[in-house]
Amino acid sequence: MSYTNSYHPPSSPPLLSQGELYGPDPYDLNFVYPIHVASLETPRVKLVPFIPRVHADYLWSQVSTDLDLFRYFPFTWSTKEALLTYFEREVRQNINNVLFAVIDKTRPDPEHSEFEGGSFAGVIGLYNSVSHNLSSEIAFVAVLPSFQRTHVASNAVGALMKYCLELPNAGFSGLGLRRLEWKAHSKNAPSVRLAERMGFTREGMMRWHAILQPVLAKDGKKPREGEKWVDRYGRDTVFLSVCWDEWENGVKELAQKNVDRV
Repeated sequence: MSYTNSYHPPSSPPLLSQGELYGPDPYDLNFVYPIHVASLETPRVKLVPFIPRVHADYLWSQVSTDLDLFRYFPFTWSTKEALLTYFEREVRQNINNVLFAVIDKTRPDPEHSEFEGGSFAGVIGLYNSVSHNLSSEIAFVAVLPSFQRTHVASNAVGALMKYCLELPNAGFSGLGLRRLEWKAHSKNAPSVRLAERMGFTREGMMRWHAILQPVLAKDGKKPREGEKWVDRYGRDTVFLSVCWDEWENGVKELAQKNVDRV
């Protein structure tokens, strides 16, 4: 018996031009599920599609001096161009991912009219969406420091949960998904607490789930000697979920209670 293996690792893609970094204009979300902005808000927060030409420069201005906001992510970025490349290649060009800007409607920002009468408070996304399974994952949850420990996180998560799990009905365009996931670095206790407070159920831990960039090694697990990437530590990931039957049997009310909390 003979065989061959013709696989070759893909070459690095070419750098994006300055125009390509910000995506096409008009911006194409290229997402597998429909987006109904009117159904993505609470009385205090609204989610709008993250459009790099509108939101990316401001986001970078808020996080570039302290990238600790992304400490528990599997990846981070050292330049704005690297962040924009991620948004274009890993989010917009991936039909399973979409990112939203979180707008706090309770804090007007007259210096930034592009934020629709509120303040840019962070980002939140739907990742790893599988349309034939009616599933998705709340991911890339990053609330700017001045909006942490306020209503912003619970309202943003609550709005997205309702949008994903509620069936379409008069006046509300829900997606009617069956399963919504949440994954968190095993050391990211605040993320796990937020998910559980909103009604997600912890399903377990996936050990050595991801390989981290060297800069994130301080919160990772040391690999064995002699490995291919001895400087790239590993990460255990907590898996949580909420499903449609849980949503209709108490989680909807629990999430709403957190959204309404003063």
